[in-house]
Amino acid sequence: MGVAGLALLMVLVVTSAAAMATIPVGTLEQWNNPTYWSGYPKSAYPSWFNSLLGTSLPEHLILNQPALEVEQMGSVRVTRHTYTFRFDYGDFPEEFVFKYAVRYRGPPPLVELSAIRPDRVSLLLIKSTAAPMPEGVSSYVFNGTVYSTDRLVKSNVAQSIGTVTGITVNTGEVSPQVAIFSKLPAGEALGAPTLLRGDYSFNATFYTFHDEDAVLPSELIVGGKVYGLLGTDDLRRDLFVGVVWGTPVALLIGLTVAMLSVFVGVLYGVVSGYRGKRVDEAMMRLNDVVYALPALPFLIILTVALGRNIILVVFYLVIFGWVGVAKVARSIALQVKTLPYVEAAKLVGASEMRVMLRHVMPQIAPYALASIALSVPSAILTEAALSFLGLGDPTLPTWGQILHDAQIYGAAARGMWWWIMPPGIMIAVTGLTFVLIGTALDAVLNPKMRRV
Repeated sequence: MGVAGLALLMVLVVTSAAAMATIPVGTLEQWNNPTYWSGYPKSAYPSWFNSLLGTSLPEHLILNQPALEVEQMGSVRVTRHTYTFRFDYGDFPEEFVFKYAVRYRGPPPLVELSAIRPDRVSLLLIKSTAAPMPEGVSSYVFNGTVYSTDRLVKSNVAQSIGTVTGITVNTGEVSPQVAIFSKLPAGEALGAPTLLRGDYSFNATFYTFHDEDAVLPSELIVGGKVYGLLGTDDLRRDLFVGVVWGTPVALLIGLTVAMLSVFVGVLYGVVSGYRGKRVDEAMMRLNDVVYALPALPFLIILTVALGRNIILVVFYLVIFGWVGVAKVARSIALQVKTLPYVEAAKLVGASEMRVMLRHVMPQIAPYALASIALSVPSAILTEAALSFLGLGDPTLPTWGQILHDAQIYGAAARGMWWWIMPPGIMIAVTGLTFVLIGTALDAVLNPKMRRV
């Protein structure tokens, strides 16, 4: 049991280390920023979904390393960014988005975007200029975005199809992503589109007119229905980032709350049991009052009244986490203080503090170690419950917060299992890990449970 718990703990630790090493902290800080995730697909299945069920849903592509070509034509510099990819799926892409940026000091650069299909037909998507440079500045950076839903893109695609096929196409009936990725009809009206598989190229050509003008990195997004190891949610967030980053957050909360709760409980119980009489009576009545309070309703009141950042949440959990430990520590202290070596220490003039720290506390240490391990699941589950109710720290991607968002957007009713199951499984696995370790420690360290 202990070996299994330690193996699971190592997996959690490695996952936490990998999350902190590979996923930038900036991504964590942008968890609730919709703009940051705008380039990701909405409610996409995990990427392995196709292999699991044998489907061929289009994969979401984020291409940011184009082939670069620069050519000087007199006073005009021509810069080309070419994105080439293979599209071999069973459905059309959801959309496409092209993001670019240009820095210029003179006339606004001209931007032209076209798509070259596997049949070598080229379709013009857009041709436009950047915004004029504002007055009073010597250099200006223009950030542009081309969406497949743009009216100008639809008009250009309809015109290009008409030029190639000789068919007059109504602009309102054209879906650019469908037109680009479908077989073109020859001499007949557009009917049910048939997907054209093969290698596609999106060419972005920039015309700049000043020596110091520069084309900055660009990005092409071809929207799909599957993405990443754990898919995305309705806010387009990569759930893999949230679930993996939730591991160190959960371990931090669980271990911090458990250690503080056990420390406070052991110290409280030892003082109560060792001092005895009126001090013991008063301290135990206070313990009974806190023990009798309904924890969750009071936690809700505290988070609403005082705030809900991660430090305050830990503090709230410690308030209700020490009472059970204190009762057991008091019982042990009542037994230990009557032992002969404790009486001898008092006879030679040892102070109460020295006796408690040097002779009573070490006897409680084995119980404290097991209690820390067994208290971690409770802390993690309570924090997840608060986050599920919308009362956790909103700036952190905790597992409870992910489940809270899934509940708000009706993920269960819509069958979005990839939004619900991963954080739920991680909560269960983390809780099981520390239950196994705590039970094993209790069996080893508790004399009453040792095998003869």
